[in-house]
Amino acid sequence: MCLRMSETIIGREEEKRILGKLLSSGEAELVAVLGRRRIGKTFLILNYFQKELLFEFAGVHDKSAAIQLANFCSALQMAMKLSMPIAPPNNWHDAFILLSRFLEDNLNDGPKVILFDEFPWIHTPKSGFLSAFAHWWNTWASRKPSLKVIICGSAASWMIKNVLYDRGGLHNRVTQSIKLYPFNLKETQQYLISRGIVLDQIQVLKIYMALGGIPHYLKKIEIGQSSNQIIDHLFFEKDGSLRMEFEVLYQSLFNKASRHEAIVKELAKKRIGMSRSELIAKLNFKTGGTTSQIFDELEQSGFITYYLPFGKTNRDGIYKLTDEYSIFYLKFVRGRRATGKKTWHKIAEGQSYISWCGFAFEAICQKHVPQIKQALGISGVYTEESTWRYVAQNGEIGTQIDLLLDRNDHCINVCEIKFSKNEFIIDKDYAGEIDRKIRIFKDQTGTKKTIFPTMITTFGTKQNINYTGRITSEVVMEDLFK
Repeated sequence: MCLRMSETIIGREEEKRILGKLLSSGEAELVAVLGRRRIGKTFLILNYFQKELLFEFAGVHDKSAAIQLANFCSALQMAMKLSMPIAPPNNWHDAFILLSRFLEDNLNDGPKVILFDEFPWIHTPKSGFLSAFAHWWNTWASRKPSLKVIICGSAASWMIKNVLYDRGGLHNRVTQSIKLYPFNLKETQQYLISRGIVLDQIQVLKIYMALGGIPHYLKKIEIGQSSNQIIDHLFFEKDGSLRMEFEVLYQSLFNKASRHEAIVKELAKKRIGMSRSELIAKLNFKTGGTTSQIFDELEQSGFITYYLPFGKTNRDGIYKLTDEYSIFYLKFVRGRRATGKKTWHKIAEGQSYISWCGFAFEAICQKHVPQIKQALGISGVYTEESTWRYVAQNGEIGTQIDLLLDRNDHCINVCEIKFSKNEFIIDKDYAGEIDRKIRIFKDQTGTKKTIFPTMITTFGTKQNINYTGRITSEVVMEDLFK
């Protein structure tokens, strides 16, 4: 293999601990690393196993078995440091024989790692790759204690179905699975600092609202720009690198991605989320296995999240679009005629953006519940988080609660989430709204638990007459970065 300059791995502490344990296990390991496109799976493996990596091969999207086999041989030629190319074998069974011959002579000096990247793309129709790989693992690789085989895939649902839950040759063969998630706010700030980009927390938060914690997107940020300049450059300038990302994002992950995109676009219109039955009816989908698979693929890949409202059954669950990039793109970029420099500066001054910030901040808080619990001093308390809404009936007034922390110590934090440029002020009308929400929640759920009204804001809440005696606890933006 060719040597690489090592780069710092930001975050991923638990993943690094697992990889270190596998490396010293003294047994053959088959490790599946899952995570959406651009999340940093390959980066993690290549950098963590820089000294141990012996062979790496990546599948290519939507290419034939012949091309995949040719690329495999090129990768093997590079690993073997041969000047002459290797003649591509006729099938994957023969390809793995070639790989075994190469590995046989290189497994005596400590643990060695081989990487199959974009694993689902290698398995083209009728290629026989998956069965050949399973046979190779079962009859040869699994008997080599120093060999660690890593398989990565962006199509998380495919990996789960065909590898983790395979009923054939790979059944129960994976020794460890790792699922990579986007960076949280703290890791995002650390990553930017590692690249010489030092911004205050509100700037990082605004970037996160548009890009999410996707390392590949964050890598495109240039030094010396504000959040507005960064968003303008990436999304609205002529050659903005994220302007067309949406067009390839879903197509590269899912077969017949138009239906996946349809769900995403519909959820983008509904801040409060939609039930499965509502989405199926709205999009004229048929119920059944195919539709279930689409929902599962989107959820496993991290684009949508399933929430079970407080006190409800699975039948009442709702889906929300939770991929920051997709939310931002569909709200502000898709179909927009006005582009060019300073386009975003103008948009960011409008009421539409200000309203959207509240929605985006709420979604980010729902992803940072561990940090919120830490700020509230309840990290050690078993807690179930959820949302809650009451749909008005017979002239009643409905309501919605952004975040509920249902605690095992007989308490519930009813969280109000507010994005504000300055210290948030609870006026008389809003104080009445908080009281009404809690009253309706108690009446409709019949809960006997103690209710703690909790404010989650960017810069804190002014402690005026409407705060005192009403709000029992508070979380600020700074807490989300811990």
